[in-house]
Amino acid sequence: MASPFPGMNPYLEHPELFPGLYHWLIIEIARFLSPQLRPKYRVAVEVRMYETTDENSLLVGIPDVTVKSRQTTTDEKTTNVAIAAPTTQPMRVTIPMPLTIREGYLEVREVGTEALITTIEIIYPSNKRTGKGRQMYEEKREQVLGSRTNFVEIDLLRKGKPMPFFDNGIVSHYRILVCRGDQRPYADLYAFNVQDVIPNFPLPLRSGDNEPIIDLQALLNEVYDVSGYDLVVDYSQEAVPALSEQDAVWADALLREKGLR
Repeated sequence: MASPFPGMNPYLEHPELFPGLYHWLIIEIARFLSPQLRPKYRVAVEVRMYETTDENSLLVGIPDVTVKSRQTTTDEKTTNVAIAAPTTQPMRVTIPMPLTIREGYLEVREVGTEALITTIEIIYPSNKRTGKGRQMYEEKREQVLGSRTNFVEIDLLRKGKPMPFFDNGIVSHYRILVCRGDQRPYADLYAFNVQDVIPNFPLPLRSGDNEPIIDLQALLNEVYDVSGYDLVVDYSQEAVPALSEQDAVWADALLREKGLR
C-alpha cells in the first residue's frame, strides 16, 4: 500500500518508527547511486557510534516497534513528585544506563585514490536535541564544511532545533541542503513542508561530472511499501509529533478521502 501523503509522511516521524526509516533510506540512497557512479566513484556506508544516557534517546534507539492503535505519545512532559514514606523498605527507581546510538551516513569516494568527494547525512533525532548527539554531529558538520568536500544534509524531522545556516528567516518543516565544496559559503537549500512533494536534488560531484538526480520522494515511497509501514501506522490517531492546527485539518481531510479515517 502506498503512503497516503504526497510528500514526507508525518506519521513516520514517530520516535518508534523513524530510526528504522532512517536506516532504510540510507541504504536505498546508496543502492540508487552506486550503479550511476561506477566505475569512477563508489558509495560507502559508514556508521558513527556513541553512548548517551539522555532519557529522550531511550525510545529513539528502539526501531521496528508496532505502533498500531497506540500512538498516544505526546510532546508534553509531566512531573510526579513522590514523597517517601518513613519506612525501611526500599523503593524501586530507574538509573541512567548508557544507550549506544548508531548513526549511518554515506561517503562518495573516488576509486583508486579513495579521495572523499561527497558526504551525505540524514539528520537523526538526537542531532536536533541538546546533548552528545548534536555535539558530535555539529563537530562532524563543521569539519566537512571546513574542507573542499561536497556536503548533502537531509532533515525530515519537524521536531527539534534545525541545523544552522545564515539565512535564518527561512522557516520550513523539512530541509535538504546541497553544499558544493568549491562554492562555499554559498549553498542550495530546498525548504519544503508537510503538504509538499519532496523536491528532487542533484548529488554534487567534481566539476564536469554528470550528477545523478536524487528523487528522495520515490525512494521514500519504496521504503514505505517494502517495509509495510501501512501495517503498523494507525491513521485514526493523530501524528506524533503533533501537526499544527492547519496541517492537522489538511491531513484529516486527506486521510478521510483515502478511506483511512
